[in-house]
Amino acid sequence: MATWSHILFQDSASPTMEQMIFFHDHTMIILTLITTLVGYMMMNIMYNSFTNRVLLEGQEIETFWTIIPALMLIFIALPSLRLLYLMDEINNPTLTMKTIGHQWYWSYEYSDFTSIEFDSYMIPDQSMNSFSFRLLDVDNRTILPMNTQIRIMITAADVIHAWTIPALGMKIDAIPGRLNQASTMINRPGLFFGQCSEICGANHSFMPIVIESVNTNTFIKWMNSMSQ
Repeated sequence: MATWSHILFQDSASPTMEQMIFFHDHTMIILTLITTLVGYMMMNIMYNSFTNRVLLEGQEIETFWTIIPALMLIFIALPSLRLLYLMDEINNPTLTMKTIGHQWYWSYEYSDFTSIEFDSYMIPDQSMNSFSFRLLDVDNRTILPMNTQIRIMITAADVIHAWTIPALGMKIDAIPGRLNQASTMINRPGLFFGQCSEICGANHSFMPIVIESVNTNTFIKWMNSMSQ
């Protein structure tokens, strides 16, 4: 989870988030090169009293400042399009979970199983333990198995919400009357925190999300306990 001194991305917990971090670093390298080159040229113009008679003609320099930015845009656009298609791809899911946004809590349904559904509310300050995270912990965590292809269906019951888990690289709008879907695979165990990222009302800041990633055996035991 992010802390007060954390200014970069959270550690990735899914292949999609890894690819997003790689694309960010790739783009930042290109932007650094552009900024350095433009800054050098501006400083050179400011402190250099000489002029180039050939460049003043405008033919060659116009060709260069058209072709070079176009090539840079291609180097940014191609990885971006690849990542967009990867994020939109729905592989054969092993597990399907439905998420419903309410004012102001989340409901979860495990569609592959019968009668496994629950609500997830934020733990109020007076009920917190010494090891709880204020404004982030919930009474019922969402248990998901790691190394499993998971399909998540998202909708809302009242207003627009957004189901967001930064460590998984997921931010999906929960819209009333519409069913959005996303696919993910959690590649390590742990707790992953998120919050509603849509301004959905007065208590918008108080509907957090907690994903607990466990191994398959633990997930099956949890499912059996929920079914009883």
